[in-house]
Amino acid sequence: VHPNVSQGCQGGCATCSDYNGCLSCKPRLFFVLERIGMKQRGVCLSSCPSGYYGTRYPDINKCAKCKADCDTCFTRNFCTKCKSGFYLHSGKCLEKCPDGLEANNHTMECASIVHCEASEWSPWSPCTKKGKTCGFKRGNEVRVREIVQHPSARGNPCPATTESRKCMVQRKRCQKEGKGKKNREEKRKKSSKDESKESRQESKGRAARRQNREQRENNNKTQPKKRKAPSKEQNLAPVDTAH
Repeated sequence: VHPNVSQGCQGGCATCSDYNGCLSCKPRLFFVLERIGMKQRGVCLSSCPSGYYGTRYPDINKCAKCKADCDTCFTRNFCTKCKSGFYLHSGKCLEKCPDGLEANNHTMECASIVHCEASEWSPWSPCTKKGKTCGFKRGNEVRVREIVQHPSARGNPCPATTESRKCMVQRKRCQKEGKGKKNREEKRKKSSKDESKESRQESKGRAARRQNREQRENNNKTQPKKRKAPSKEQNLAPVDTAH
């Protein structure tokens, strides 16, 4: 071992020096050079930092630097996230997206253009005029549809979601507001009065019948019973037939 190389290192180093830091790493750790001002020191990490990708060799695992426009990468030629001002497309960082694609400023990727999609029209509504369905001959009917897919920035805009057309119906007179309710209330009160009247008359009839029955019973109790007159056979004297 070289006199400047130590084997009692800290931070995952297998060998190190006071001036250059780690010279080799323990198994499964990645070796990477960190710049500190004008100086570089070796460090051993469990995973590569942002802007680097890892490569494994039989004798050492190293972290290599991504391309200048790439923030994170899988290999040097396959980027997974671009730096600000670039859009990711198929592992590459582009300043402008290819034809047929558009830049998504939220994900910073080149995405497919999405056009608006609408549902089928609903059936036509009843013919109305000023919110009413009576008191007119000519009115309007409408139908609607919903947006099922909103467009992207460069997609085709959405069509109208409401459609109206003229319509004709047979004129019918509108019932005055509150009149129907008033009529129903009057009918209810009249029906209630009639039922009350019938109930009172029936009660009076039962009371009168009960009073007549009681009066007849009292009369029968106070009048003496009449004695029966003797029959004609009892009044006739016996006839003497000896002469």
